[in-house]
Amino acid sequence: MQELAIIEAPSVLGLRPSGVQDLPAALLDAGLRVHPGAVWAGRVEAPAYDPMRDADTGILNPVGIAQYSVRLADLVGSVLDAGRFPVVLGGDCSILIGNLLALRRRGRYGLLFLDGHTDFYQPSAEPAGEAASMELALATGRGPRLLTDLEGRGPLLRDEDVVAFGFRDSAESATAGMQPLPPQLHAIDLDGVRAAGAASAARHAVGRLTGGKSAGYWVHLDVDVLDDAIMPAVDYRLPGGLTWPELESVLRTALAGERAVGLDVTIFNPHLDPEGTIAARLTECLSRGLSARTDR
Repeated sequence: MQELAIIEAPSVLGLRPSGVQDLPAALLDAGLRVHPGAVWAGRVEAPAYDPMRDADTGILNPVGIAQYSVRLADLVGSVLDAGRFPVVLGGDCSILIGNLLALRRRGRYGLLFLDGHTDFYQPSAEPAGEAASMELALATGRGPRLLTDLEGRGPLLRDEDVVAFGFRDSAESATAGMQPLPPQLHAIDLDGVRAAGAASAARHAVGRLTGGKSAGYWVHLDVDVLDDAIMPAVDYRLPGGLTWPELESVLRTALAGERAVGLDVTIFNPHLDPEGTIAARLTECLSRGLSARTDR
Protein backbone atom coordinates (compact mmCIF):
# COMPACT_ATOMS: atom_id res chain seq x y z
CA MET A 1 0.00 0.00 0.00
CA GLN A 2 1.46 3.37 -1.02
CA GLU A 3 1.17 5.94 1.73
CA LEU A 4 -0.82 9.08 0.90
CA ALA A 5 0.73 12.37 2.00
CA ILE A 6 -1.80 15.18 2.44
CA ILE A 7 -0.48 18.67 1.78
CA GLU A 8 -2.51 21.79 2.53
CA ALA A 9 -2.07 24.48 -0.14
CA PRO A 10 -4.71 27.11 0.72
CA SER A 11 -3.52 29.76 -1.75
CA VAL A 12 -6.09 32.02 -3.37
CA LEU A 13 -3.51 34.22 -5.11
CA GLY A 14 -4.95 33.18 -8.46
CA LEU A 15 -8.55 33.95 -7.47
CA ARG A 16 -9.66 35.92 -4.41
CA PRO A 17 -10.19 35.14 -0.71
CA SER A 18 -13.81 34.09 -1.17
CA GLY A 19 -13.66 30.95 0.99
CA VAL A 20 -11.70 28.55 -1.20
CA GLN A 21 -8.79 28.97 1.22
CA ASP A 22 -10.76 26.86 3.72
CA LEU A 23 -11.00 23.82 1.42
CA PRO A 24 -8.26 21.84 3.23
CA ALA A 25 -9.81 22.24 6.66
CA ALA A 26 -13.28 21.35 5.37
CA LEU A 27 -12.20 18.12 3.69
CA LEU A 28 -9.89 17.07 6.52
CA ASP A 29 -12.66 17.66 9.06
CA ALA A 30 -15.08 15.72 6.84
CA GLY A 31 -12.91 12.61 7.18
CA LEU A 32 -10.09 12.78 4.65
CA ARG A 33 -7.51 12.94 7.44
CA VAL A 34 -8.46 9.42 8.57
CA HIS A 35 -8.37 7.81 5.12
CA PRO A 36 -6.44 4.52 5.43
CA GLY A 37 -2.78 5.03 4.63
CA ALA A 38 -2.96 8.82 4.79
CA VAL A 39 -0.56 11.04 6.71
CA TRP A 40 -0.40 14.82 7.03
CA ALA A 41 2.71 16.14 5.29
CA GLY A 42 2.50 19.88 5.89
CA ARG A 43 0.94 23.17 4.90
CA VAL A 44 2.28 25.92 2.64
CA GLU A 45 0.93 29.34 3.55
CA ALA A 46 0.49 31.91 0.80
CA PRO A 47 1.90 35.44 0.88
CA ALA A 48 -0.48 38.35 1.36
CA TYR A 49 -3.12 38.78 -1.33
CA ASP A 50 -2.88 41.90 -3.50
CA PRO A 51 -6.18 42.84 -5.18
CA MET A 52 -4.44 45.11 -7.71
CA ARG A 53 -3.80 43.66 -11.17
CA ASP A 54 -0.10 43.71 -12.06
CA ALA A 55 0.56 46.26 -14.79
CA ASP A 56 3.37 44.32 -16.48
CA THR A 57 1.76 40.88 -16.71
CA GLY A 58 -1.96 41.67 -16.48
CA ILE A 59 -2.27 39.03 -13.75
CA LEU A 60 -3.17 39.22 -10.07
CA ASN A 61 -0.31 38.40 -7.69
CA PRO A 62 2.16 37.06 -10.28
CA VAL A 63 5.22 37.43 -8.04
CA GLY A 64 3.40 35.84 -5.12
CA ILE A 65 2.26 32.92 -7.29
CA ALA A 66 5.80 32.37 -8.57
CA GLN A 67 7.22 32.37 -5.05
CA TYR A 68 4.45 30.16 -3.73
CA SER A 69 4.87 27.67 -6.56
CA VAL A 70 8.54 27.16 -5.69
CA ARG A 71 7.75 26.58 -2.01
CA LEU A 72 4.93 24.18 -2.82
CA ALA A 73 7.16 22.33 -5.27
CA ASP A 74 9.74 21.88 -2.52
CA LEU A 75 7.21 20.17 -0.24
CA VAL A 76 5.65 18.06 -3.01
CA GLY A 77 9.15 17.04 -4.04
CA SER A 78 10.04 15.89 -0.55
CA VAL A 79 6.90 13.74 -0.51
CA LEU A 80 7.80 12.21 -3.87
CA ASP A 81 11.37 11.57 -2.67
CA ALA A 82 9.96 9.65 0.29
CA GLY A 83 8.01 7.37 -2.06
CA ARG A 84 4.65 8.73 -0.99
CA PHE A 85 1.69 9.82 -3.12
CA PRO A 86 1.00 13.55 -2.67
CA VAL A 87 -2.62 14.67 -2.25
CA VAL A 88 -2.57 18.46 -2.41
CA LEU A 89 -5.61 20.34 -1.13
CA GLY A 90 -6.02 23.87 -2.54
CA GLY A 91 -6.82 26.68 -2.76
CA ASP A 92 -7.44 27.81 -6.28
CA CYS A 93 -6.24 26.23 -9.50
CA SER A 94 -2.99 28.20 -9.61
CA ILE A 95 -1.55 25.69 -7.12
CA LEU A 96 -1.21 23.34 -10.09
CA ILE A 97 1.88 25.27 -11.17
CA GLY A 98 3.79 24.35 -8.02
CA ASN A 99 2.79 20.70 -8.27
CA LEU A 100 3.97 20.53 -11.86
CA LEU A 101 7.20 22.33 -11.03
CA ALA A 102 7.99 19.54 -8.56
CA LEU A 103 7.60 17.04 -11.39
CA ARG A 104 9.46 19.14 -13.96
CA ARG A 105 12.49 19.15 -11.67
CA ARG A 106 12.47 15.36 -12.09
CA GLY A 107 11.88 15.11 -15.82
CA ARG A 108 9.00 14.91 -18.26
CA TYR A 109 5.50 14.28 -16.89
CA GLY A 110 1.92 14.54 -18.08
CA LEU A 111 -1.36 15.85 -16.72
CA LEU A 112 -4.95 14.62 -16.52
CA PHE A 113 -6.86 17.90 -16.23
CA LEU A 114 -10.35 17.35 -14.74
CA ASP A 115 -12.08 20.71 -14.82
CA GLY A 116 -15.38 22.22 -15.92
CA HIS A 117 -13.32 24.94 -17.63
CA THR A 118 -10.28 24.64 -19.88
CA ASP A 119 -8.46 27.47 -18.03
CA PHE A 120 -6.50 28.43 -21.13
CA TYR A 121 -7.03 32.20 -21.01
CA GLN A 122 -4.38 34.69 -21.93
CA PRO A 123 -4.16 37.71 -19.58
CA SER A 124 -5.73 40.09 -22.12
CA ALA A 125 -8.91 37.98 -22.29
CA GLU A 126 -9.29 37.16 -18.58
CA PRO A 127 -11.64 39.83 -17.15
CA ALA A 128 -10.13 39.95 -13.64
CA GLY A 129 -6.58 38.78 -14.35
CA GLU A 130 -7.09 35.60 -12.31
CA ALA A 131 -4.38 32.97 -12.84
CA ALA A 132 -6.93 30.33 -11.82
CA SER A 133 -8.40 30.81 -15.31
CA MET A 134 -4.99 30.53 -16.97
CA GLU A 135 -3.07 27.77 -15.22
CA LEU A 136 -3.20 25.26 -18.08
CA ALA A 137 -1.99 27.91 -20.51
CA LEU A 138 0.78 28.94 -18.12
CA ALA A 139 1.85 25.35 -17.51
CA THR A 140 2.22 24.76 -21.25
CA GLY A 141 4.33 27.89 -21.69
CA ARG A 142 1.75 30.48 -22.76
CA GLY A 143 1.86 33.71 -20.81
CA PRO A 144 4.35 35.97 -19.04
CA ARG A 145 7.76 34.44 -18.47
CA LEU A 146 7.56 35.11 -14.73
CA LEU A 147 5.05 32.24 -14.52
CA THR A 148 5.88 30.15 -17.59
CA ASP A 149 9.60 29.70 -17.03
CA LEU A 150 10.02 29.05 -13.32
CA GLU A 151 13.63 28.20 -12.46
CA GLY A 152 14.36 28.26 -16.20
CA ARG A 153 12.46 24.97 -16.58
CA GLY A 154 9.50 26.12 -18.67
CA PRO A 155 7.27 25.00 -20.10
CA LEU A 156 6.27 22.64 -17.31
CA LEU A 157 4.25 20.48 -19.73
CA ARG A 158 4.35 19.58 -23.40
CA ASP A 159 1.01 19.92 -25.18
CA GLU A 160 1.00 16.26 -26.18
CA ASP A 161 1.36 15.20 -22.52
CA VAL A 162 -1.96 16.75 -21.46
CA VAL A 163 -5.55 15.48 -21.53
CA ALA A 164 -8.25 18.06 -20.74
CA PHE A 165 -11.24 16.06 -19.53
CA GLY A 166 -14.90 16.84 -18.82
CA PHE A 167 -14.91 20.57 -19.61
CA ARG A 168 -18.08 22.32 -20.77
CA ASP A 169 -17.09 25.96 -21.22
CA SER A 170 -16.37 26.03 -24.97
CA ALA A 171 -19.11 28.53 -25.85
CA GLU A 172 -18.34 30.79 -22.89
CA SER A 173 -14.58 30.85 -23.48
CA ALA A 174 -14.97 31.47 -27.22
CA THR A 175 -17.25 34.44 -26.52
CA ALA A 176 -14.68 35.82 -24.07
CA GLY A 177 -11.89 35.52 -26.63
CA MET A 178 -9.85 32.80 -24.93
CA GLN A 179 -7.03 31.44 -27.07
CA PRO A 180 -7.91 28.02 -28.55
CA LEU A 181 -6.53 24.78 -27.18
CA PRO A 182 -3.54 23.68 -29.28
CA PRO A 183 -4.09 20.72 -31.62
CA GLN A 184 -1.61 18.44 -29.85
CA LEU A 185 -3.34 18.84 -26.49
CA HIS A 186 -5.89 16.04 -26.28
CA ALA A 187 -9.36 17.27 -25.32
CA ILE A 188 -12.37 15.20 -24.20
CA ASP A 189 -15.22 17.55 -23.37
CA LEU A 190 -18.28 16.62 -21.33
CA ASP A 191 -20.17 15.47 -24.42
CA GLY A 192 -17.23 13.27 -25.36
CA VAL A 193 -17.11 11.76 -21.88
CA ARG A 194 -20.82 11.00 -22.04
CA ALA A 195 -20.59 9.53 -25.53
CA ALA A 196 -17.88 7.08 -24.50
CA GLY A 197 -18.97 6.54 -20.91
CA ALA A 198 -16.95 7.96 -18.01
CA ALA A 199 -14.90 4.83 -17.30
CA SER A 200 -14.10 4.22 -20.95
CA ALA A 201 -13.18 7.87 -21.51
CA ALA A 202 -10.92 7.77 -18.44
CA ARG A 203 -9.18 4.63 -19.70
CA HIS A 204 -8.64 6.35 -23.04
CA ALA A 205 -7.19 9.39 -21.28
CA VAL A 206 -4.83 7.28 -19.19
CA GLY A 207 -3.80 5.43 -22.33
CA ARG A 208 -2.87 8.71 -23.96
CA LEU A 209 -0.88 9.79 -20.92
CA THR A 210 1.03 6.53 -20.64
CA GLY A 211 1.55 5.89 -24.33
CA GLY A 212 4.13 8.62 -24.86
CA LYS A 213 7.52 9.45 -23.40
CA SER A 214 6.50 10.97 -20.09
CA ALA A 215 7.52 9.29 -16.86
CA GLY A 216 4.06 9.53 -15.33
CA TYR A 217 1.14 11.91 -14.85
CA TRP A 218 -0.44 14.19 -12.28
CA VAL A 219 -4.22 14.38 -11.75
CA HIS A 220 -5.73 17.83 -11.29
CA LEU A 221 -9.30 18.00 -9.99
CA ASP A 222 -11.24 21.25 -10.02
CA VAL A 223 -14.51 20.27 -8.38
CA ASP A 224 -16.51 22.40 -10.80
CA VAL A 225 -16.13 19.48 -13.23
CA LEU A 226 -19.09 18.13 -11.25
CA ASP A 227 -22.67 18.92 -12.20
CA ASP A 228 -23.68 22.33 -10.88
CA ALA A 229 -26.81 20.75 -9.43
CA ILE A 230 -24.71 18.70 -6.99
CA MET A 231 -21.67 21.02 -6.66
CA PRO A 232 -22.95 24.58 -6.30
CA ALA A 233 -20.17 25.41 -3.79
CA VAL A 234 -17.86 26.96 -6.40
CA ASP A 235 -17.24 30.57 -7.39
CA TYR A 236 -17.84 30.24 -11.14
CA ARG A 237 -20.86 28.09 -11.90
CA LEU A 238 -21.84 26.43 -15.17
CA PRO A 239 -24.86 24.22 -15.88
CA GLY A 240 -24.20 20.51 -16.32
CA GLY A 241 -21.19 18.41 -15.39
CA LEU A 242 -20.25 14.96 -14.14
CA THR A 243 -22.27 13.00 -11.60
CA TRP A 244 -20.73 11.69 -8.39
CA PRO A 245 -20.54 8.10 -9.73
CA GLU A 246 -18.94 9.34 -12.95
CA LEU A 247 -16.27 11.30 -11.10
CA GLU A 248 -15.60 8.38 -8.77
CA SER A 249 -15.16 6.10 -11.77
CA VAL A 250 -12.76 8.54 -13.43
CA LEU A 251 -10.71 8.97 -10.26
CA ARG A 252 -10.49 5.25 -9.60
CA THR A 253 -9.35 4.62 -13.16
CA ALA A 254 -6.81 7.44 -13.14
CA LEU A 255 -5.40 6.83 -9.67
CA ALA A 256 -5.10 3.08 -10.07
CA GLY A 257 -2.53 3.56 -12.81
CA GLU A 258 1.03 2.70 -11.86
CA ARG A 259 2.25 5.94 -13.42
CA ALA A 260 -0.10 8.26 -11.54
CA VAL A 261 2.15 10.32 -9.28
CA GLY A 262 -0.13 12.76 -7.44
CA LEU A 263 -3.50 14.48 -7.11
CA ASP A 264 -4.64 17.99 -6.31
CA VAL A 265 -8.15 19.18 -5.41
CA THR A 266 -9.17 22.80 -5.95
CA ILE A 267 -11.97 25.40 -5.98
CA PHE A 268 -14.45 23.85 -3.49
CA ASN A 269 -15.73 26.75 -1.38
CA PRO A 270 -16.90 25.64 2.09
CA HIS A 271 -18.47 29.06 2.69
CA LEU A 272 -21.10 28.03 0.13
CA ASP A 273 -21.72 24.75 1.98
CA PRO A 274 -22.77 25.92 5.46
CA GLU A 275 -24.20 22.56 6.50
CA GLY A 276 -21.11 20.66 5.37
CA THR A 277 -23.11 18.15 3.34
CA ILE A 278 -21.25 18.77 0.09
CA ALA A 279 -17.87 18.54 1.85
CA ALA A 280 -18.92 15.15 3.24
CA ARG A 281 -20.00 13.87 -0.17
CA LEU A 282 -16.87 15.18 -1.86
CA THR A 283 -14.69 13.53 0.77
CA GLU A 284 -16.54 10.25 0.24
CA CYS A 285 -15.94 10.47 -3.50
CA LEU A 286 -12.26 11.28 -3.03
CA SER A 287 -11.81 8.45 -0.54
CA ARG A 288 -13.34 5.96 -2.95
CA GLY A 289 -11.12 7.23 -5.75
CA LEU A 290 -8.01 7.15 -3.58
CA SER A 291 -8.80 3.61 -2.44
CA ALA A 292 -7.67 2.52 -5.89
CA ARG A 293 -4.23 3.69 -4.75
CA THR A 294 -4.22 2.40 -1.18
CA ASP A 295 -6.02 -0.94 -1.65
CA ARG A 296 -3.54 -2.34 -4.13
